[in-house]
Amino acid sequence: MATGNDNFFQKVYQVVRQVPYGRVTSYGAIAKYLGAARSSRMVGWAMNASHGLDDVPAHRVVNRHGLLTGKHHFEGTNLMQQLLENEGVEVIENKVQNFDVLFWDPAKEL
Repeated sequence: MATGNDNFFQKVYQVVRQVPYGRVTSYGAIAKYLGAARSSRMVGWAMNASHGLDDVPAHRVVNRHGLLTGKHHFEGTNLMQQLLENEGVEVIENKVQNFDVLFWDPAKEL
């Protein structure tokens, strides 16, 4: 049986699939774009539930300060950071460098 969360998660995944290679967005930006500005945490839950969906680049979703707050949900100790660095994103002490330049805002881009 489908729940409201399932539908919300699918909407989150549709947005995340569009985050360009080498760019990042935030939980809050996705929530705001979906008309649920206070649902950043639910976006985080969706990202946590997305592991196993190879077409959802969850590593490109960080917190509003560019911190890799979801990194403990990835296998290995630094997989999220490694995936970002493979795309040319510099990460120092769990924080995306040049966050304001690399930030992708779905409200402006979609």
